Amino acid sequence: MSEEKVHPHEEVDQIAFGVVTVSSSRTLEEDESGDSIAEAIETDGKAVATRKLVTDDREKIAATVEALVERPDIDAIVSTGGTGLSPEDVTVEAVRPLLDQEIPGFGELFRYLSYEDVGPHALLSRAFAGSRDGVVIFCLPGSEQAATFGTEELILPTVAHILGHTQG
Repeated sequence: MSEEKVHPHEEVDQIAFGVVTVSSSRTLEEDESGDSIAEAIETDGKAVATRKLVTDDREKIAATVEALVERPDIDAIVSTGGTGLSPEDVTVEAVRPLLDQEIPGFGELFRYLSYEDVGPHALLSRAFAGSRDGVVIFCLPGSEQAATFGTEELILPTVAHILGHTQG
C-alpha cells in the first residue's frame, strides 16, 4: 500500500471577507441574507472587511467583484442573490468569466445537501465557487436559509484550506 501524499499547502489563519448582496429590491438595511452571512463569518472568528449591495446588472456585479479581488485586505468573497433561473439572475454570468479556476464541487455539494431540505427543487440552484488571483469567490442563492446554510456548512469549514491552495 502506498503512502498518502502530504500536501504542502498550509491553511490561512486570518481571513477577511467581502460580502456582496445582489438585489434590485433590497437595501443593506433590509438585507437579511447578507446579515446572516456576516454574522456567521464573525461568529466563526473571521472578519467582514466590507459589505456591498449591487443591482441585478451583469456589468455592475462584475465590477464589484473585480474591485474586491483587487483589495489587499480581502481573502474571500461571498455573494448572495442572482443564482436562480429568472432572467434577472445574472450573478453566474457576471462572475464566471472573471475566474482563474472554478471549484465545481462547491455547487455540486450545495445542491446535494440542499436536496434534504427542498427536494428536487435543489436542482434550480446555480450556487458555485472559484478563485481569481488567490481570492476565493463563493456565489450563493439569495434566500436567507440558503445563504446561512452555504456559509455555515460549506464555506466556513473549508475556506482556510481552499485559501491555502489558492494563496499557497
